[in-house]
Amino acid sequence: MPISLLKLRATPRDGSAPLLLYGYGAYGHSCEPSFDPAVLSLVDRGWVYAIAHVRGGGENGRGWHEAGRGRSKPNSFSDFAACANGLVQEGYTAAGRIVAQGASAGGLLVGAAVDLAPGLFGGVIAEVPFVDVLNSQSDYTLPLTQPECAEWGDPKNVPADHAVIAAYAPYEAIGAKPYPPVLATTGISDGRVPYWEAAKWVARLRTRSTGTSPFLLETLMECGGHGGASGRLSEFRHMAHVYAFAEWALG
Repeated sequence: MPISLLKLRATPRDGSAPLLLYGYGAYGHSCEPSFDPAVLSLVDRGWVYAIAHVRGGGENGRGWHEAGRGRSKPNSFSDFAACANGLVQEGYTAAGRIVAQGASAGGLLVGAAVDLAPGLFGGVIAEVPFVDVLNSQSDYTLPLTQPECAEWGDPKNVPADHAVIAAYAPYEAIGAKPYPPVLATTGISDGRVPYWEAAKWVARLRTRSTGTSPFLLETLMECGGHGGASGRLSEFRHMAHVYAFAEWALG
């Protein structure tokens, strides 16, 4: 499973370092590593930054995408958990020292992965997360539902699709087990992933988790769309906020 890694040479590889694991894994989109000054602020403080190139993306061609879409979507989630396990085994970090981060379809990725292996992760950052897949893909009044059936399936009309999505959708899959701290961010004007998906997910986490971790919801009430708040410095403020959460989650 391909993983892109960034760390300081001085950061020890003995399992002690905190690690942020980012993923997306949908629509055949390739998460190519690129320069990001915000990431350097973490790495300079001793973090390891990693990108998990899970199936569903396009890094290894069309077949890589096909192997992580539709009824094969669960492969994306097991891939992400496998990447986390591999990084632990290689000494880059330890179980419970990983913060998972994903946005939109990547929010689904991290939400489903933490259901599979909550003990691997010390925190979750889910930005505009597509976590209510079953209900949204069954609602044809939403503007993107029918065009999105090619990627996710049609649970409203195809029983096999319904069964697969119901088994992995983070909102549906929350069980009576201890979950790590979660920060979910959303925007009141998001036309792609409605704000209520994150709100429902956080509410159910608070009800069903058997642990003591907090589950935080941040909703941008003005000019908050799928890309976050508008404004020249808004992205830097947002990244400072989520990285502060990551630092806090791991103590």
